[in-house]
Amino acid sequence: MNILIISTNRNTLPMPVLPLGACMVAEAAEQAGHSVKVLDFMFKKNVLQNLRKELSGSKPDIIGLSIRNIDNNDYENPVFFLEEITPVINVIRTLTEAHIVIGGAAVAVMPEEILRYTGASYAVTGDGEVIFPMLIERLSRGETPVDVPGVAWLENGRFIRNPGTLPTDRDCGTPDFSRWINLGAYLSRLSTIPLQTKLGCHFQCIYCTYRKIEGNTYRLSSPECVVDTVNRLIHGGIRDIEFVDNIFNYPYNHAIEICEGIARACSGARLQSLELNPLFIDDDLISAMERAGFTGIGITVESASEDVLKGLRKGFTVEDVHRAARVIQRHSLPCVWIFMFGGPGETESTVKETLRFAETFMRSEDVAFLSAGIRIYPGTELESLARREGLLSLPPQKMLPPVFYNSSMVDYHWMKKQIYDTMNTHMNFINSDSIGLSILPAIHRVGYRLGLRPPLWRYTRPIRRGLRFLGMDV
Repeated sequence: MNILIISTNRNTLPMPVLPLGACMVAEAAEQAGHSVKVLDFMFKKNVLQNLRKELSGSKPDIIGLSIRNIDNNDYENPVFFLEEITPVINVIRTLTEAHIVIGGAAVAVMPEEILRYTGASYAVTGDGEVIFPMLIERLSRGETPVDVPGVAWLENGRFIRNPGTLPTDRDCGTPDFSRWINLGAYLSRLSTIPLQTKLGCHFQCIYCTYRKIEGNTYRLSSPECVVDTVNRLIHGGIRDIEFVDNIFNYPYNHAIEICEGIARACSGARLQSLELNPLFIDDDLISAMERAGFTGIGITVESASEDVLKGLRKGFTVEDVHRAARVIQRHSLPCVWIFMFGGPGETESTVKETLRFAETFMRSEDVAFLSAGIRIYPGTELESLARREGLLSLPPQKMLPPVFYNSSMVDYHWMKKQIYDTMNTHMNFINSDSIGLSILPAIHRVGYRLGLRPPLWRYTRPIRRGLRFLGMDV
């Protein structure tokens, strides 16, 4: 069959993200014997014109739409990405009778709602590279995929979803991106090559959707496979690699073995991961990461208040956060600390406590990312809490456009001012406005030409100072 995979993500902030899932699905479909092409919208100036041109020159039997995000998770300046999907669907329906199959992380979070919103034929809610070829095979025979796990559709207005059976093993290999997309365009904007060492999460954070997307059982790639993949990328001329696991350093021993294996291989990779859990940070891990070639790490602490951490059900304590900070202070690896204000239990006192931690325990060369307000997704404990507190009355099907939680015990505008005041005295602190600057893509391209390499946040202090010198309030 003729297959067209469309990567619909066009968000370039804070930097363009390579369409890992779309390319993996494309390779899997090709290996199953189909003719496959990928249309990447990321750098297209006129998406609909490019789509019409593609459909006029090809006759796809199935069109797969990869949908990465529902929205930008920004309380202050929300952007609803799915609005961009509607005209795409309309053009497809006008020019072809091909089946439209949607997939991607966004679809796994709200499959019924997105199916109804888009009017697509089918939704893939599990591992696309496994499920999509099975779905194609059924559709090629004119059959309804009643036995394909992880597939959902609407039948006479009724939502039907086959239970998903996930494979127990995991291949960590990456697709040959250069076959499917303009890889150079991404790299010249300081994008990294995404690599997952595991799927699944058993932590209980009340706002998170990872368990819904990946399951709550860990499926680990072998450390040997990860090392081989890193070496293959290096030999292909690609050095900037980012581990995009929801938590890289858990299971702890898995992370250690990967780092030690890469260090032994002397690969020359420039690695990063922005998803470290402070509960599993110690000197041995950070030393192993330094030897492996990590150039930057991120720690998602969300808060430095005991009450808020308990309210978010993070699974670690303030003492764990402080201990992790002391470990980082003993090393030279650049670190970005990620904080999220406004969660359950947040008060004026807890806001000040978290900001005081950032000012006191972070090294001057590190970076703090400060956000306020938490996106509420259906099916999460945060949704239930918001309803109990009377902060949310919308039914789940109306929650596609972003809705947010903010603790009723703290005034949002007061909290926002505290964050801005702290940023004004700390040039290494940024917020969602900072990563939403329209000038940021130009900074990426200039930085690349000047020889800067990811992660760009390492240069936050000089960039903010330079932009302020030019009169910009950043």
